[in-house]
Amino acid sequence: MQSLSRWEAQRLSATTRGIPLVDGIPSEEIGSRGWRPSRGDLALPALTLDEAAFAGNRDLFLRWCEAAGVSVAPHAKTPMSPALARSLREAGAWGTTVANIQQAAVLLGHGERRLLLANEIGGLAAGRRLGALLSAYPEAEFHAFADSPAAVAALAEAARYAGRSELSVLVELGTGRAGACDWAAVEAVIAAVLAADALVLGGVATYEGAAATSNADETTHAIATLMERTADAFALVRRAAPRRPLLLSAGGSAYFDVVAKALAPFAKADGNAKVILRSGALFFADHGIYARAFVEIDRRGGLVIDGVRRSAADGFRPALTLWAEVLSRPEPGLAIAGFGMRDASFDQGLPVSLRVWRDGIEQQDLADELTVTRLNDQHAFIQVPVDSPLAVGNIIAFGISHPCTCLDRWRVIFGLDADGAVTCALDTQFG
Repeated sequence: MQSLSRWEAQRLSATTRGIPLVDGIPSEEIGSRGWRPSRGDLALPALTLDEAAFAGNRDLFLRWCEAAGVSVAPHAKTPMSPALARSLREAGAWGTTVANIQQAAVLLGHGERRLLLANEIGGLAAGRRLGALLSAYPEAEFHAFADSPAAVAALAEAARYAGRSELSVLVELGTGRAGACDWAAVEAVIAAVLAADALVLGGVATYEGAAATSNADETTHAIATLMERTADAFALVRRAAPRRPLLLSAGGSAYFDVVAKALAPFAKADGNAKVILRSGALFFADHGIYARAFVEIDRRGGLVIDGVRRSAADGFRPALTLWAEVLSRPEPGLAIAGFGMRDASFDQGLPVSLRVWRDGIEQQDLADELTVTRLNDQHAFIQVPVDSPLAVGNIIAFGISHPCTCLDRWRVIFGLDADGAVTCALDTQFG
């Protein structure tokens, strides 16, 4: 994967997790060392990206989007990696989604010129901050959410401060999170946008994931209801903006199929609208929350591409691996590995052991016996059989659940080729 010019000038040292050299190495030379985490060449713990899995997930999803009649602006909040955002856009993504002004500044500063800010920004002071940012990038296409007249006022302040004649506003509908929750609120937002000098109605947005519950049937009903409300709100916006191109935006990484099935027909019938999904985590997949979500997608009919049904569970492959070393075998049935809450996500499930190495040689089937039971800041407690040969110095590859809350713990992730060798260092810019 290609890295950015300003990133190529960086010299990485032991101040960056994973880098084994105290005196440092230029970032562009990382791939020349032949480092392998399975051999202990990196300073563990380290987080790696399987480049082939990431590319396969990207290509599968973009093919499905084309077949489903929708587009995607991948949510950059998952990796906050300008290089990965650019790679998705260059592969065919419509644009990039961000969650706040800081993320917008990072992506604009690295060359992205079509952004969807999928959130309200705050009050007038936030509007001035956004306006200052947009004034530096007058050529950028920018769309933002609003769910109240106060949110509209903040965007109007941004447009005024930036000197823009038009700033696109998507009316956000909500359930369980931000968003207008009744028709009076929707109508108030539309009226506020129409009354503002430099704002234009850009469409309608929502987030179906906030409607999900632990009950699959309840979730299906709640999302269906939200999609109906979204379509009705779109009709209101279309009446208020009869000739403008409009966006219909929804779709995270768990229910994108439901969103596309519900909204794509409305966009097609309108003839001047586009459905924009905001999925981000699925490009990384995982061994937990999204692995389970893909099974549910298959239960709903899977991924239909050119008339052929594909399995989401089989098609999307986990791309992230957390590598750590066994530090201690303090008692029978227990091993301590060198990673913890500072290194891995744990909000949607603990990491799972995938493979084990000793002196660069894989120990077959050993990982199946290991269970992570809890984490401290920098220690993982692993339950092992009393007679397990797992020993101090063994290197374990772990799969994670929920990429968003794992990637934000890392300044650098390492790309791996098909042979498990490091090819590059990808920076993240979470701020």
